[in-house]
Amino acid sequence: MERNLLEHQKEWFAAYCRGFYTDSMSDNRNIALKERHTCLVRENMNHLTGHLAMNDGDRATAETIALFHDLGRFEQYRRYSTFRDDISINHATLGVKILKDEHVLKWVPEEKERTIYLAVSLHNVFRLPDSLSGRDLSFTHLIRDADKLDIWRIFVEYYAMPEKERASAVGLGFPDLPDCSQDVLNSIARREMVNLSILKNLNDFKLLQLSWVFDLNFSASFRLMLQRGYIDGLSASLPKNRAVENAVRSVREFVDINAAKGEEHAWI
Repeated sequence: MERNLLEHQKEWFAAYCRGFYTDSMSDNRNIALKERHTCLVRENMNHLTGHLAMNDGDRATAETIALFHDLGRFEQYRRYSTFRDDISINHATLGVKILKDEHVLKWVPEEKERTIYLAVSLHNVFRLPDSLSGRDLSFTHLIRDADKLDIWRIFVEYYAMPEKERASAVGLGFPDLPDCSQDVLNSIARREMVNLSILKNLNDFKLLQLSWVFDLNFSASFRLMLQRGYIDGLSASLPKNRAVENAVRSVREFVDINAAKGEEHAWI
């Protein structure tokens, strides 16, 4: 039953996305990027849930969360021509509103529906509320990991791509300066996620992305990050100095330690 419903939801999502393509090559590049991102986050989610003792119903719930986690991005881009929440609208909140307005989850049991809304609404927050626990916390951890694992891919490809081929809404407009901010380096030294509010340039933004490792939750996530070479990809264009090298080393050591842990088998 859950799998049949998920297939119907995938068809709805594909039709929904088609409505955002226009005659503009630039717009279509941004919409296609988010549609592909959703597909690959679903793949990441299925990889992660394959390492957990989850039943088919819970796996379907996790994949549904991945399918709809960025639903608000499409309407956000149509309205504001940006993926920056800080100058437009919170895309996660918008996504939940669209799910409710369109009655997309009307056949989903009420408890699972609530969990899906919650995980989608929290997938992009800097820090999860202390009150979150149990299954809600576990599903939210899963989508945050699956999402990061593909956002890293997007930016590694973005930095390596000729500027004219880049999706215009991916970059956040930071100046490409030769240094890194000390506050950003200090956050990584403390093994903390870097807050967007302290960034001053593009190198800071790259370090922020590396700091997301401190918010990963599953050993399978750390192993995927290593296998895909994201640390090297994100750090390749950073300044070559001791402070940056120490920051990257701290990130790499943290990932190595957590990737070496055994597979997760428990599930709530």
